[in-house]
Amino acid sequence: MTDIPPPRPGTMPGRIPENAKLPEDFVPVAVARHLLRATRAGTLSTNDRHTGHPFGSLVNVATAADGSPVLLLSRLATHTANLERDGRASILLAATGKGDPLAHPRLTVLGSLVRDDDPTLRRRFLSHHPKAELYAALPDFSTWRMMVAAFHLNGGFARAADLAPEEVLSDLSGADELVAAEESAIAHVNQDHAEAVTLYATVLAGAPAGPWKVTGLDPDGLDLAAGDLTRRVAFPERITTAAGLRKVLKTLADQARAKG
Repeated sequence: MTDIPPPRPGTMPGRIPENAKLPEDFVPVAVARHLLRATRAGTLSTNDRHTGHPFGSLVNVATAADGSPVLLLSRLATHTANLERDGRASILLAATGKGDPLAHPRLTVLGSLVRDDDPTLRRRFLSHHPKAELYAALPDFSTWRMMVAAFHLNGGFARAADLAPEEVLSDLSGADELVAAEESAIAHVNQDHAEAVTLYATVLAGAPAGPWKVTGLDPDGLDLAAGDLTRRVAFPERITTAAGLRKVLKTLADQARAKG
């Protein structure tokens, strides 16, 4: 029997021609990573425990250091009861803007959600969603992490791609030092380098002026927020140490000042 090769990114057998060529300006991994890190809310689809039908609900979303979605869920919610029965789920993360909503990119993350009481996940979620501090301490709330099985990106007409987890998630191998230093590094940058943080957002990420702060960092980039606005600044190279972080932050600040 002849082995059938797996479909290439951007193809769906029987629907999109196998040799279909993606637009040259479409970089699926970069778009997927940005949506994953910068989108604050999405549609969670779970399997209804009564009927088995897909059950959609709106949830706030953050990410673990590797980019895996992290949710703060109440045990009183229907979607949590569904997950306790069947952890399989998907989360739709969609960009918004003017015009046709379907003209903006969106990312579907498929996997299984499991409860994870790691305090780092809780801290990262609250950094991304500070208003959640109002209810996060209630006894029925807990953190859940998605074990990602696959990604599907739709960037508009002729801009679709199926992506494996290892293509989109951040590689944390050898980055223990950076992960351990994240909390203190964020506090230092926000307190002592506010001007640079503003430049990262406004010059490098094209955001409007505002009280920008770093809310997360990982080997591949910085997460920024100002109120309800979010931005993602990718590093020019993968970073694994505190020294490497200091170097790349200075490089980015110098680039932003030169452009500004």
